[in-house]
Amino acid sequence: MSFRLSFCSILALGVAYPALAEPVFNRIATFATTDNMAAGEDTARATSAEIMTVTPDGNTLIYSDSPLGAIGLLDITDPRAPKPLGNVDVQGEPTTTVVLGGLAFVGVNTSESYTQPSGALRTLDIASKALTASCDLGGQPDSVALSPDGSLLAVAIENERDEEVNDGAIPQMPAGFVVRLPIKDGQVDCAGKQVIDLTGLAEIAPEDPEPEYVAFNSQNELVVTLQENNHLVVIGADGKVQSHFSAGAVDLSGVDIDKDGKLDFSGEIKGQKREPDAVTWIDADHFATANEGDWQGGSRGFTIWKKDGTVVHESGAAFEHAIIRTGHYPEGRSGKKGVEPEGVTYGEFDGQKLLFVGSERASMVGVYDVANPAEPKLLQLLPSGIGPEGLVAIPSRNLFATANETDLGEDGAARAHVMLFERAEGEAAYPTLVSVGEELIGWGAMSGLAVDPQDQNVLWAVSDSAYGAAPAIYRIDASKTPAEITAKIIVTRDGQPAEKIDLEGIAPDGQGGFWLANEGDPKKEVPHAILHVDAKGAITQEFPLPDSLLKGQTRFGLEGVAVQDGKIWAAVQREWEDDPKGQTKLLQLDPASGEWLGLRYPLDSGEGWVGLSELAIHGDYAYLVERDNLIGQKAALKQITRVALSQMQPVALDGELPVVTKEVVRDLIPDLKQWNGYVQDKVEGMAIAADGTVHVMTDNDGVDDASGETFYWTFKLDQ
Repeated sequence: MSFRLSFCSILALGVAYPALAEPVFNRIATFATTDNMAAGEDTARATSAEIMTVTPDGNTLIYSDSPLGAIGLLDITDPRAPKPLGNVDVQGEPTTTVVLGGLAFVGVNTSESYTQPSGALRTLDIASKALTASCDLGGQPDSVALSPDGSLLAVAIENERDEEVNDGAIPQMPAGFVVRLPIKDGQVDCAGKQVIDLTGLAEIAPEDPEPEYVAFNSQNELVVTLQENNHLVVIGADGKVQSHFSAGAVDLSGVDIDKDGKLDFSGEIKGQKREPDAVTWIDADHFATANEGDWQGGSRGFTIWKKDGTVVHESGAAFEHAIIRTGHYPEGRSGKKGVEPEGVTYGEFDGQKLLFVGSERASMVGVYDVANPAEPKLLQLLPSGIGPEGLVAIPSRNLFATANETDLGEDGAARAHVMLFERAEGEAAYPTLVSVGEELIGWGAMSGLAVDPQDQNVLWAVSDSAYGAAPAIYRIDASKTPAEITAKIIVTRDGQPAEKIDLEGIAPDGQGGFWLANEGDPKKEVPHAILHVDAKGAITQEFPLPDSLLKGQTRFGLEGVAVQDGKIWAAVQREWEDDPKGQTKLLQLDPASGEWLGLRYPLDSGEGWVGLSELAIHGDYAYLVERDNLIGQKAALKQITRVALSQMQPVALDGELPVVTKEVVRDLIPDLKQWNGYVQDKVEGMAIAADGTVHVMTDNDGVDDASGETFYWTFKLDQ
């Protein structure tokens, strides 16, 4: 399925409106780093894909995998079907790799401690995967750069601080520096090593420079970020400091500054240090920094500079604002550095000058046209895996790749991945849902969906406990592509945002109000209940589950709600203590009398757990989303089933509940693969229009240990 950004959506995101034939990037493949492990290795152990590079022919990606102490090689000759080439042990912790000809040069951290840092530059023959040489660097390396003419290597020797000492404050000796190494006959000349002293330059801890990232321009000038020192240095082709200047500070407005379970973009931050991480040259005079922050700063955006220190463009909060509209804002990072831009790279594709800015915490990459460095234009926001750190532009093949470092396999969540994108004429497949309007509408964790009875192009959705401090209902215009969130209604009790709320289902009442399913959690004193709210979101009625049922309660409660003949149906996600194994309940509430009735639904068996996550009624059937809780390659069960309404004859809860018979309507896993990422686990929203159009949506978990991707799509029922 393909999607085209509507004009209104593009304006809302701050995206430049392209000509219809203008190429766009779309994800074409995803590779889990565990697939690079040799047969018999423990794939449960942590792996990663951090800084990444590509061979000159554009056919092999090489990434650092510090948990394994290795670099991973990936064959992308066919970019839609990347093939593992295995991992190579580099005898230490790899940081950055660069490639010249058939050789890879790898910065390797071999430090015994923070106070005794050490490292080496290893040479790897790519074809044989053999380490053939090593240079002692005299300290702990971070970034490695290769000059465009292939004559020089530069290494940032960070000698990083210990964050457990003095609350991570600097100075912490020994000081960092930069190493330059000449290349002769394709080999590194270790004897020609030049150590470039950077002490005494920065205003912050001048005695302890901590170089983070290095990059050469076409004139062999080297720009260096001193992240914790909040300073930038340009080293001339002669190896001497040519210029240096503070990275400065930024005033931000319209930002969320508190981790408090709600999306509130009314905050301001004054004088926030940029503390740049990655840096890339745009041309011989301009470079861009990703202002991640690491110690006292992090300005949530990127800056384009002239090499004399002049700020040409400051993104301020604009990059973060565009991300907010896609539902990728990480509320859990509000009290710190927000979306944390960490990676940045540049590439010229068919004459189009493009800057790529990666957000570590939002798991997105912004693509900007920087033909005029003073006025970059946001073209796209690309979905990436969790924690994109390495960004690689491959213009010769119209490809772009990301290395996503976060591995959550220990928690049963997503693994680390490499993702590939192709630039081609067509339509952007992502995002599938955006918020629009003059005011920022933050959203995410969509956990229930319904069609408006008065307008079949309007959907209503709710967000779950990820934003429990401001539970909300969202109006969605489904006639647009991507679909547009046009309004947000806060659910209130006595005029204040309702507490003890975890919304997991929504159904219009036909009078402008809504019925909502509240999934309880006894440990958090959140009640299992059906709520009624008016058109403004005010709670008018609450129907808690009866005490007789709560005796066997767990935290896996009501998921999905639907209205039929004045009665309210709700699905219980998983079996409770009073249910036979492999069965859960469908409950019916009569709001006029308050009576609860029920029956049972048979769940499929599977790995992990299996449960229900949505309920809708259409025609003569009740439709349900049944899924496992597995993600990525382990995901096996994501389906829509249906039960004939003629079977749904509920009885008193103290009796023997009848078991319905279900029919599988659609396997959703092929649908979830259409965006060429890993399979998301939480299909939480489903609604069916009068014409049989099924609307489906995933829950992005509030971008908490999740990529933040929300997939929305439709299909027609076979009548």
